[in-house]
Amino acid sequence: MDLFKLVRRVDLALILTVLALVGYGTLMVYSATRADPGGLSFLRKQILWIVLGFAAMASAAFFNYNRLRHYTIFIYLFNLVLLIAVFFVGYSALGARRWIPIGSFNFQPSEFAKLFLIIVLASFLATRRGEITRPVDLLLTVALVSVPLFLIFLQPDLGTALVIVAILLGMLLVGGIKTRHLLVVIASGFLICLLVFQFNLLKEYQMKRLMVFVNPDVDPLGAGYNLLQSKIAIGSGQLFGKGLFSGTQTRLQFIPSRHTDFIFAVVGEELGFVGGVVLLILYFIAISRGIRIATTAKDMFGAFIAAGVVSMWLFQIFINLGMTIGIMPITGIPLPFFSYGGSSMMTHLTAAGLLLSVYARRFK
Repeated sequence: MDLFKLVRRVDLALILTVLALVGYGTLMVYSATRADPGGLSFLRKQILWIVLGFAAMASAAFFNYNRLRHYTIFIYLFNLVLLIAVFFVGYSALGARRWIPIGSFNFQPSEFAKLFLIIVLASFLATRRGEITRPVDLLLTVALVSVPLFLIFLQPDLGTALVIVAILLGMLLVGGIKTRHLLVVIASGFLICLLVFQFNLLKEYQMKRLMVFVNPDVDPLGAGYNLLQSKIAIGSGQLFGKGLFSGTQTRLQFIPSRHTDFIFAVVGEELGFVGGVVLLILYFIAISRGIRIATTAKDMFGAFIAAGVVSMWLFQIFINLGMTIGIMPITGIPLPFFSYGGSSMMTHLTAAGLLLSVYARRFK
């Protein structure tokens, strides 16, 4: 396809929405970190990752996504190599070993694993013409995901592991999985959760997070501190907020992880309910465009890619917003296009690029 025709077919609504989300998020990251020592370094790094991310998004958009089907085995193996490398060359922080240092930056393979698995699963499911009707197909699909999922769980990165499970379920639903097979998958998931609790496979901090989800007041100065401060910040913002850069909970650094996992608390405090609604509207547009792209894709491979990306975004948005207001446990899942973090930004912008590629080539 020539460049002119590709540009004419681009999904302008998705591009503008992503630009708005990234711009909005960058502003809030700056607001969240401006009072920190060396706060500008966060902004500089975020802008650098955004520039690289948009370059990756443009490259993915112009690249014919169907060519990825020829490299899925290499993508899968490369993904495993990166996840295994974390245990040897990665470093530990906050009770987990998830990052590989590259100069002054940190690379998180588990973030990119989500996108790699979307591509691999899309190719695998598309070869079965989008139909998961046989138990053997379902077992093979689950097996494909289980190996990287296990490696991510060992880091431990429970949040990303849950996102991958959500991606799998979303793509299986699009693949026409039978109800009884879906129930078996869900029941197996519950059984695994019970075994994890039975054999104490969760880290101590993960258990505490679950405890404070049930009762935030059980440890208000420890594991429950994040959630309590987040709820105070959001509640104090009321309808219009305290004003940009004027959030007291933010400026006085009462909210831990305010530029990453709890950045929505900054939005709620400084821009209030209105600021939160604006963010939700932008996400609604992005999700709607993703669904539209899935339904208009010219082939099952493109449809599955779009379904995987939409599942990833939907789950991360729901869990992140839910944990900041206390209706979901704290899992360390960032807000797409919004939270500070290079690996997350690169992953979601590249995913948006794949959606653009599918949409631009929607005509047979």
